Amino acid sequence: MDQLIAFASDNIVLAGVWVALVGMLVFSYISTLTSSIKEVNTHEATLLMNKDDAVVFDTRATKDFKAGHILGAKQIKPEELREKNFAKLENSKDKPIIVVCAMGNQARGTAGAMSKAGFTNVKVLKGGMNAWQSASLPISK
Repeated sequence: MDQLIAFASDNIVLAGVWVALVGMLVFSYISTLTSSIKEVNTHEATLLMNKDDAVVFDTRATKDFKAGHILGAKQIKPEELREKNFAKLENSKDKPIIVVCAMGNQARGTAGAMSKAGFTNVKVLKGGMNAWQSASLPISK
């Protein structure tokens, strides 16, 4: 323990960076657990689509969307996303909505904006399209 304290006092910058990284990791973990937006894995997403008629909402660029997307997914243009224009999904406010991006990181912000716009059952595909393709699930081109 004495060596740890001596190291921290001799390397204040390194110790500060370490404390900041641990703090960010803890914050990320806690915010994910307490968030109203839940993540679903590929299995849960397919169950939602097949049993509950969930709507898949793809937030990737048009080029990526055309290269391959989940069957029946609706795509939103970046301009509509910036303006938080979710008019394409107004008829689906009561259905489960799964927001998909490339890796699952950007979808959380979109899902939060949708939740604020009155969508009650919004979820994020954990791992995004990368997880979907890694699971060898069908895509449409």
